[in-house]
Amino acid sequence: MQHFDAIVVGAGFGGLGAALRLAERGARVCVSEALTYPGGCASTFTRGGRRYEAGATLFSGLGPDQLFGRWSRQHRMDYEVDWVDPVVTLRGPFGELPVLRDREAFIERLCHFPQAPVGALRAFFDAQRRIADTLWSLFDTPASLPPWTASALANHTLSALRYAPLAAVVGRPLAKVLDYPRLRGFAPFETWARALCQITVQCSPDEVEAPFALAALDYAWRGTGHVRGGIGQLASALVGAIERAGGQVRFADRVSALEQGSMGWRVRSRRGEATAPVVLCNAAPGVVRRLAGLEGDAGHGLARLEARVATGWGASMQYLTLAPGDVHEAPHHVECVADASLPFEEGNHIFVSIGDADERGRRSATVSTHVRPAPSEPPADYFARVQATMTRTLSLRAPEVAARVEARMTGSPRTFERFTGRPGGFVGGVPRRAGLHNYTTLSPTTVAEGLYLVGDAVFPGQSTLATALGGHRAADAAITVIERASGRGLRPAQ
Repeated sequence: MQHFDAIVVGAGFGGLGAALRLAERGARVCVSEALTYPGGCASTFTRGGRRYEAGATLFSGLGPDQLFGRWSRQHRMDYEVDWVDPVVTLRGPFGELPVLRDREAFIERLCHFPQAPVGALRAFFDAQRRIADTLWSLFDTPASLPPWTASALANHTLSALRYAPLAAVVGRPLAKVLDYPRLRGFAPFETWARALCQITVQCSPDEVEAPFALAALDYAWRGTGHVRGGIGQLASALVGAIERAGGQVRFADRVSALEQGSMGWRVRSRRGEATAPVVLCNAAPGVVRRLAGLEGDAGHGLARLEARVATGWGASMQYLTLAPGDVHEAPHHVECVADASLPFEEGNHIFVSIGDADERGRRSATVSTHVRPAPSEPPADYFARVQATMTRTLSLRAPEVAARVEARMTGSPRTFERFTGRPGGFVGGVPRRAGLHNYTTLSPTTVAEGLYLVGDAVFPGQSTLATALGGHRAADAAITVIERASGRGLRPAQ
């Protein structure tokens, strides 16, 4: 039986972020992943010789001074980013809105629509930027997130005035703050805000917690790009960095049980058993609860968190092969809304990510929409209806793409559950609905002594950057447990 300082269950971006941070600090770390490739819900799979994005397709934090950019330099990670412009093109009943890489140029484009409320638009974006700058600075400096060192707390104290604007928006929905109410009815802005909130924080402006939404509205301008060859290239680069730093990553190694004992944790997996004083689980709360045999919700809160995840969303997918043509030369992203008066779900709102062309000019494309994992009608009927709506919306709003579809594979929450092990196929973590409850669990989630939860179900939440940051901070929190158990000091944090 092997012994490690830490075992990471799952090679999603939360697990990869945790494992890389532990390896950087000199810990003996092993990652056990059930699939044969890394990335979890944000991964790239191959079918018929073509690569497809399993889920998410556009990623932030790739800038040179952001988390992935810094890791890339420090660990010689091999991947390329296409800095596409526009970042996304939004199409709806109002027409087309390119979300340009230049923030001011995007705002100017909004202001040039007929009957645009120019003053309200500029006032909203000025106030929104001040809050977004404050919140994104936390993402760019991992030490500013919990667990806090004395120096981090001192820096927060000195920066107290920067946080003052947050007081007016905390605990309130986006639709009730800043100048948002004056912008209602201006279709280009409202469609953009609704679509972006649905994708990033999993709910509408009428219900989303304002600080999370105000930060998310800056998504396109925060080191956001398309990873050439798919997000799996970034996940694989992280695996290489972990291994070069001394860690192990084991694929096709599904974990079946976690047992706590006097010496820490015993982990049973397909490849046998191993022990460690620390286990970090990049898995859904219900999965962790069952693996560790934790009944009820006494002390660990997993059942409550599992219930909150269940208020979220699944996804219905189409994986397309596009014939050669004049769609675009570079990878690009098109977001489509068929009817802005209907909910942005179930095929009425789709996100289309078109990847690189192969040597014959063919492209892979991923089309996704939010769905209810427990519909009131028979699942087969429900998903057939959603798929038909997705196809209609694609034909209506992106006919140049629809005309070139050569082949189509479909996916549903059952597909996600089968390939990622997420019960119910829920994606995106906990919807950030308005309320102070969003701030009660900012520190890394400790399930039991030496057992941590990472991933999109816990703070800071729903994106590859956020989950990797959460893994990074959970690893730092686990260092004390590792040092106490091993009797040796690890490398200082950098």
